[in-house]
Amino acid sequence: MRGAALLVGLVLVATAAHAGPRSEYVTMVLQAFAAKVECPGTDVVYQDLVQKAQEMQQPDGTTEQVRKAIAYVHTGGKMGERPDDLLLQEVAIATRTTDLDQRRVGMTTWCETQKGRLAGFIRAKN
Repeated sequence: MRGAALLVGLVLVATAAHAGPRSEYVTMVLQAFAAKVECPGTDVVYQDLVQKAQEMQQPDGTTEQVRKAIAYVHTGGKMGERPDDLLLQEVAIATRTTDLDQRRVGMTTWCETQKGRLAGFIRAKN
Protein backbone atom coordinates (compact mmCIF):
# COMPACT_ATOMS: atom_id res chain seq x y z
CA MET A 1 0.00 0.00 0.00
CA ARG A 2 2.83 2.43 0.85
CA GLY A 3 4.49 1.55 -2.44
CA ALA A 4 1.38 2.57 -4.38
CA ALA A 5 1.13 5.85 -2.47
CA LEU A 6 4.80 6.53 -3.10
CA LEU A 7 4.37 5.81 -6.80
CA VAL A 8 1.37 8.15 -7.05
CA GLY A 9 3.33 10.84 -5.21
CA LEU A 10 6.29 10.49 -7.53
CA VAL A 11 4.04 10.72 -10.59
CA LEU A 12 2.43 13.89 -9.22
CA VAL A 13 5.81 15.45 -8.47
CA ALA A 14 7.15 14.52 -11.90
CA THR A 15 4.03 15.89 -13.58
CA ALA A 16 4.21 19.15 -11.62
CA ALA A 17 7.92 19.48 -12.36
CA HIS A 18 7.29 18.89 -16.06
CA ALA A 19 4.43 21.39 -16.18
CA GLY A 20 6.59 23.98 -14.40
CA PRO A 21 5.46 27.50 -15.09
CA ARG A 22 1.87 26.61 -15.97
CA SER A 23 1.31 24.77 -12.69
CA GLU A 24 2.74 27.79 -10.86
CA TYR A 25 0.40 30.01 -12.84
CA VAL A 26 -2.59 27.74 -12.12
CA THR A 27 -1.84 27.99 -8.39
CA MET A 28 -1.57 31.78 -8.62
CA VAL A 29 -4.91 32.10 -10.43
CA LEU A 30 -6.62 29.67 -8.07
CA GLN A 31 -5.34 31.58 -5.05
CA ALA A 32 -6.48 34.89 -6.53
CA PHE A 33 -10.00 33.56 -7.04
CA ALA A 34 -9.94 31.87 -3.61
CA ALA A 35 -9.02 35.24 -2.08
CA LYS A 36 -11.97 36.82 -3.89
CA VAL A 37 -14.32 34.22 -2.40
CA GLU A 38 -12.76 33.77 1.04
CA CYS A 39 -11.39 37.20 1.94
CA PRO A 40 -13.99 39.91 2.55
CA GLY A 41 -13.66 42.99 0.37
CA THR A 42 -11.29 41.38 -2.13
CA ASP A 43 -11.64 41.31 -5.91
CA VAL A 44 -9.59 39.81 -8.76
CA VAL A 45 -7.79 41.98 -11.33
CA TYR A 46 -8.35 39.67 -14.30
CA GLN A 47 -6.37 41.74 -16.82
CA ASP A 48 -3.29 41.61 -14.58
CA LEU A 49 -3.58 37.81 -14.48
CA VAL A 50 -3.64 37.82 -18.30
CA GLN A 51 -0.56 40.04 -18.36
CA LYS A 52 1.24 37.73 -15.90
CA ALA A 53 0.46 34.75 -18.16
CA GLN A 54 2.06 36.62 -21.05
CA GLU A 55 5.12 37.44 -18.92
CA MET A 56 5.38 33.75 -18.01
CA GLN A 57 5.20 32.97 -21.75
CA GLN A 58 1.97 31.03 -21.43
CA PRO A 59 -0.05 30.53 -24.63
CA ASP A 60 -2.82 33.01 -25.41
CA GLY A 61 -6.04 32.05 -23.67
CA THR A 62 -4.34 30.34 -20.73
CA THR A 63 -6.00 32.58 -18.14
CA GLU A 64 -9.46 31.82 -19.48
CA GLN A 65 -8.72 28.09 -19.71
CA VAL A 66 -7.52 28.06 -16.12
CA ARG A 67 -10.51 30.11 -14.92
CA LYS A 68 -12.93 27.72 -16.64
CA ALA A 69 -11.05 24.69 -15.27
CA ILE A 70 -11.23 26.07 -11.73
CA ALA A 71 -14.96 26.74 -12.14
CA TYR A 72 -15.46 23.22 -13.48
CA VAL A 73 -13.60 21.56 -10.62
CA HIS A 74 -15.11 23.69 -7.86
CA THR A 75 -18.72 23.32 -9.08
CA GLY A 76 -18.56 19.62 -9.81
CA GLY A 77 -18.80 20.25 -13.55
CA LYS A 78 -21.83 22.57 -13.40
CA MET A 79 -19.88 25.62 -14.59
CA GLY A 80 -16.79 26.16 -16.72
CA GLU A 81 -15.49 23.59 -19.15
CA ARG A 82 -13.87 20.24 -18.57
CA PRO A 83 -10.13 20.81 -19.04
CA ASP A 84 -7.59 18.36 -20.39
CA ASP A 85 -6.36 15.84 -17.84
CA LEU A 86 -3.10 17.64 -17.07
CA LEU A 87 -4.83 20.95 -16.32
CA LEU A 88 -7.43 19.08 -14.28
CA GLN A 89 -4.61 17.57 -12.24
CA GLU A 90 -2.88 20.96 -11.83
CA VAL A 91 -6.11 22.54 -10.54
CA ALA A 92 -6.62 19.63 -8.14
CA ILE A 93 -3.09 19.96 -6.75
CA ALA A 94 -3.40 23.76 -6.45
CA THR A 95 -6.73 23.32 -4.67
CA ARG A 96 -5.30 20.83 -2.19
CA THR A 97 -2.22 22.91 -1.39
CA THR A 98 -4.29 26.09 -1.01
CA ASP A 99 -6.77 24.31 1.25
CA LEU A 100 -3.92 22.94 3.38
CA ASP A 101 -2.36 26.41 3.65
CA GLN A 102 -5.69 27.91 4.69
CA ARG A 103 -6.18 25.28 7.40
CA ARG A 104 -2.59 25.47 8.61
CA VAL A 105 -2.43 29.24 9.13
CA GLY A 106 -6.12 30.06 9.46
CA MET A 107 -8.24 32.01 7.02
CA THR A 108 -7.54 35.47 8.48
CA THR A 109 -3.77 35.01 8.26
CA TRP A 110 -4.05 33.40 4.84
CA CYS A 111 -6.04 36.38 3.53
CA GLU A 112 -3.51 38.86 4.91
CA THR A 113 -0.65 36.89 3.37
CA GLN A 114 -2.37 36.82 -0.03
CA LYS A 115 -2.70 40.61 -0.07
CA GLY A 116 1.10 40.80 -0.22
CA ARG A 117 1.79 37.71 -2.34
CA LEU A 118 -0.86 38.49 -4.93
CA ALA A 119 -0.58 42.28 -4.98
CA GLY A 120 -1.52 43.37 -8.46
CA PHE A 121 -3.77 40.34 -9.02
CA ILE A 122 -6.18 41.05 -6.20
CA ARG A 123 -7.37 44.37 -4.82
CA ALA A 124 -9.87 45.82 -2.37
CA LYS A 125 -13.38 46.05 -3.78
CA ASN A 126 -14.55 49.55 -4.52
